[in-house]
Amino acid sequence: MIAEETKLPGVVILTPRRFGDERGFFSESWNRRVMADLGLDIDFVQDNHSLSRDIGTVRGLHFQAPPHAQAKLVRCGRGRLFDVAVDIRKGSATFGQWVGVELSFENGRQLLIPEGFLHGFVTRAPDTEIIYKCSDFYAPDADGAVRFDDPELGIDWSLEGITPKLSAKDEAAPLMRDFDSPFTWEDA
Repeated sequence: MIAEETKLPGVVILTPRRFGDERGFFSESWNRRVMADLGLDIDFVQDNHSLSRDIGTVRGLHFQAPPHAQAKLVRCGRGRLFDVAVDIRKGSATFGQWVGVELSFENGRQLLIPEGFLHGFVTRAPDTEIIYKCSDFYAPDADGAVRFDDPELGIDWSLEGITPKLSAKDEAAPLMRDFDSPFTWEDA
């Protein structure tokens, strides 16, 4: 497993090794012992799998508030997507900053997003499948969102010439300036 730190502490790009031959490949996408050896000791309790049919489908920026906050390990099962994490921990030196990574079936990369971050993505290929692990169960009362195209965040979604496809929830999401984050930076 190759682990690459990003500019946001705790957000890590993980690339599992692939073992291939003429039949295809095998890859271990998650292993508790390997992750713990990397200092990533997260107890995942739920796997999610979604399909976005169209290029330019945007999902996010989402979070779950404490006590149901979620860390996520995101990968692409088919297609290609641009995955984004935004730090929303009050008092963090990187509050409001974002990092984006292209995830695809071909590159096999995964993005680990800890609690205290917004998460969202845009699809770059039709019929893109997103598969992700969560460290807590979905709780509708803890569900929240921030507007994906908030100019204060300045995320480059590379949507030139593409009308994004959004859910009603994501269209109605507040801007960062109208959002009171439930997360606080705690320097351990």
